[in-house]
Formats: sequence, structure tokens, C-alpha cells
Amino acid sequence: MRRFVPPPGCPAHTAGAGAMPLEGPRFHTEPVALYREMRRSYGPVVPVSLPGDVPAWLVIGYREMARVTGDPVLFPRDSGLWNQWERLPEDWPLRPMVNVPLPSIYYTVGEEHQRHLRMVEPALEAVSPFELRRHTEQLSDRLIDRFCATGEADLTAGFAKPLPALVLGRLLGIPDSRSALLVSSLTELCDGGPGALEAYQTFSGLMGELLAAKRERPGADVTSRMLAHPEPFSDEEYILDLQSITAAGHLPTADWIGNSIRLMLTDDRFSASLGGGRHSVAEAMNEVLWEDTPTQILAGRWAARDCQLGGCRIGAGDMLLLGLGAANGDPEVHDATDERAGGLRNGNSAHFSFSHGEFQCPFPAREIAEVIARTAIEVLLDRLPDIDLAVPVASLTRRPSAFLRGMTDLPVSFTPTPAAGGHP
Repeated sequence: MRRFVPPPGCPAHTAGAGAMPLEGPRFHTEPVALYREMRRSYGPVVPVSLPGDVPAWLVIGYREMARVTGDPVLFPRDSGLWNQWERLPEDWPLRPMVNVPLPSIYYTVGEEHQRHLRMVEPALEAVSPFELRRHTEQLSDRLIDRFCATGEADLTAGFAKPLPALVLGRLLGIPDSRSALLVSSLTELCDGGPGALEAYQTFSGLMGELLAAKRERPGADVTSRMLAHPEPFSDEEYILDLQSITAAGHLPTADWIGNSIRLMLTDDRFSASLGGGRHSVAEAMNEVLWEDTPTQILAGRWAARDCQLGGCRIGAGDMLLLGLGAANGDPEVHDATDERAGGLRNGNSAHFSFSHGEFQCPFPAREIAEVIARTAIEVLLDRLPDIDLAVPVASLTRRPSAFLRGMTDLPVSFTPTPAAGGHP
């Protein structure tokens, strides 16, 4: 397989630099410094090499990101355009991330994508924020009750990771008796270990089971509202959309919770929150979206024709990876007032953490994620007000991925307290 060589007209070519391998520990140990070096060497669009020496472009410039995500005609989310399919072996490790086009909200484009949106968005929009908060409070209490009397816990495995799946399960109409299976299958899928294929089959089976149950007995839940939508959909489409809603809402929300708690426990600016202040919880969550966003790189977009982007000549069918985290930190658009505010973004939400444009995360979905994350952190601080890190900050580790940024574990200690009990 030939080595990727940047084309003429690209800064990387004129500088004599080769493609940047999209792997290695620096993506999760020091991404800010790494992206700074990338900008210096390549500019806002970086030629990268994926496993197997597969070429792609990583967009790390804020303006370039806005152009790519804002132009679905030139840069559609249509993996069928990719000019590398014939070169990929069947066991290529990132194939599940790209996948072949499927009839779901995540993979469709054009009118077909809009058809799925017309079904999914209203079903999510109808979620009551009061009901959502109540579910999140109850399930947060249930998880905290499992460890509150011990005085120590791993908040990643014991709280941040399972909670979004549990809440989303309730919103979809999955019985609590099946929620443990949902959590375990999603956890196994996210870890990508040897059991991932079996976990996917379990996950898919759960969605099929849910669909059949709601056809027989509809309720006040997202699945029933999707089924009541007047446009026709096949069982495969319903199941794939249910999988997309759940998978896309699970890990990013879990990492948003974990990264925000980490920030609040390690940064003096947020110490007031640990005493019960609520304003700082929202500030910490917003800063995480700017500085420590859970989804660092998103695949992707594909060029519909030859074009220029960030000084590079992009070929028809080339893959463009969306460097969401890098674009958020682009110094070309960094507001100097952020420095004077000690790094806080003062409520500015013009980040790319939910992507942008036609294929961005639907607004109802991001609102659901925000309510889950904020409520979870508030309940945790109410229940365990003296919570603190149980290990030195330097020993905390991140998930070893260039694409997703979350804590592998988050050990904490606190004064043991009795279980609250009384929750469903």
C-alpha cells in the first residue's frame, strides 16, 4: 500500500513534511500542544494517515470547519463517495467508524436524511424536561446509593458511564428490568474489545424487542412517538434510528459528566460548586465543551469534487475528518476576553462540540444531554458535598483514543453517608 504524499499546493507538501499518523499517546495526553504543532507544520487542514496507511484530511481550523460542516453539497456525509473503499481490508479497524451507508438518521443524506429527522426530532422534542430531570435524579440517587456508604468510588465506572444509558433507556421505554443489559452492551461496545460484536448483537436485539413491545402497547415514550409518525419506515430503519439515538447519546454524555467533574475537582475556579453553588456547574460544563470536548474527532465528510480548503487541494472522494476539539481551540478565533476571565467562555456556545450544519446533533438531543449531565453533577454534589480526588491529578488517565476524550477512571473519596433509598 503506497504511502500518502500531500499534493502540490498543500503547506505540508511545500514544507516537505509527510502525513501525520492519527494515533499515539499524545492525542490523549497532550492534545492542545499536539494540535499547536500541527498548525505550525501543516496549517488548518492536516494530511493524516489512518491505520494501514489510509490517507485522509483532518480539519483543525475553526473557519475551515465552519465551511466544511456548512456546505453539505460540496462536503456531504456520504461515505459511498470515498475513494479508498477498494483498498480497505475487511478487518480494517476503523471500518465500523465509517461503515457503509445504512438506512438510519446517522448515515442517510439529502431528502432521506430529512425524512428520518422528521420522525426523530419531534419524538425527542416531546420529552418533558421535568420528567427528564426526575428520571435523572432518581437514577443518579440509585447509582450513588451503591457506593455512598463506602467513602470511595470510581465515578467513571460507577456513575458517569452507566447513568446516560439508564436515563435514555427510560426515555425510549425500555423497562428498568432490561436496563442492566443495555448498560453492559453499550459499555462493551464503547470499549471495543473482543466482546464488541456480541455486544452489538445484544444491543440490536434489545432495540428489536423494544420496537415489538411498543407496537403492541404504546406509551408516553420516544419509541411510541416514532412509531406514531405518519411516514412509513421499515423495522430495520426504526431499529437503526433507536440505536443511533442511544449510542450517540450515551458515551458523549458520560464523558461530558466525567470531564466536568474532573475539572471541578482539579480547578480552583470551580471550588464554589463543591459547596453547593449551581452557577459554576453550568460554567464548568460549557468550558469542557470548549477545552475538553468528549468527541474530539468525527468521521466524517467526503469531498464531492476536487476543491481547495485551507491551502490544500482536496481530491474528489477524499475523506475529511472533523477535528472538533482542535477547531474549538483555534487561536485564530480565540477571544482575548477568555484569558482575562481565567479561561471561562462566559456562556459562549459557538463551539463545534455538537458539530454544525445539516448533520449536527439535533437540538432536542443536545438539550437532553445537557439536562442529564447537569442534573447528574448537581445530585452528586448534593449527596457528597466533600468529594475529592483520591489520587494525584497527574495519575489520572484518559481513554487511549484520538477520537473520543474521556476518563478511564475517576477515583474519589468522601465522607461515608447512608443510602437515600426510596427511589424507583
